[in-house]
Amino acid sequence: MGQGLWRVVRNQQLQQQYSEQYFLQRDNERSRRSGEHSLADPLQQVRTPNTDINHLLRVHKGKDDKGFIDLEMLPPELSITILSYLNATELCLASCVWQDLGNDEYLWQGLCKSTWGHCSIYNRRLPPGFSYRKLYMELDEGSLTFNANPQEGISYFMSRGILLDHPKEIGKFIFYTRMLNWKMLRVYLDERRDVLDELVTHHNFSNQFLPNALRDFFRHIHAPEERGEYLETLITKFSHRFCACNPTLVQEVGLSPDAVYVLCYSLILLSIDLTSPHVKNKMSKREFIRNTRRAAQNISEDFVGHLYDNIYLIGHVAA
Repeated sequence: MGQGLWRVVRNQQLQQQYSEQYFLQRDNERSRRSGEHSLADPLQQVRTPNTDINHLLRVHKGKDDKGFIDLEMLPPELSITILSYLNATELCLASCVWQDLGNDEYLWQGLCKSTWGHCSIYNRRLPPGFSYRKLYMELDEGSLTFNANPQEGISYFMSRGILLDHPKEIGKFIFYTRMLNWKMLRVYLDERRDVLDELVTHHNFSNQFLPNALRDFFRHIHAPEERGEYLETLITKFSHRFCACNPTLVQEVGLSPDAVYVLCYSLILLSIDLTSPHVKNKMSKREFIRNTRRAAQNISEDFVGHLYDNIYLIGHVAA
């Protein structure tokens, strides 16, 4: 039923074994002291029924049971918690055994929102008979379609009422979804600059060091393999967003969108220089500071030096 469910089942079995040993030892100790206590208080002879999970497991375990737990015998909240560890494939298999539990809307709603963090349909009043399991299948189908043809994928989402035809909604959907192919996403964003604008606004670079913020940016919006107009557009939008998120840093260090733009290109070139095996004579820290301050004279030498140290220690900003 999947490794996730097997681990949960195995943990329950081990818990049952240790609990049985504990209750047996406790009962033996009580029996040795039962004489004097039974005379003092006859109510001590009446043992409270054991209603814990291990008791339920022992009662409902059949002769031919192979050791697996029948989730229908457990409290519903515990059964749902166990099944919440499964992915969609495993949950479909689980529904073959526990149909009601495997088709529970709470589980499929969690799978939808954990995989596709934002959809326009989440914010609407759902019609009677709405199924999150069916929605999951449509989201999965739409994502596969997007990875083959981005325009058709977005059109599929809109035709099913999953996504509104608005740049803000599409940008938010892309930002909170990790199933989209980054190459196809790059093609789509290059064609839809309005969606790219909205996507950039969802990034929060507050209190981030410039190279780390650039890495985070390129982790969501992959940089093109070659320098061109699209890369210049990405860096321009990043520069404005970084300054907007760090107004205090802009005042203290003297940064501006133009200065950040220059620093980003310097960081990309330095990353290539330090990480490429084809470059034998690596750029030194002194050379990087000198070259960078020629283009950005208002930036302090210490700040540029820290930029070099970050690339040298952590690596490429667009890897």
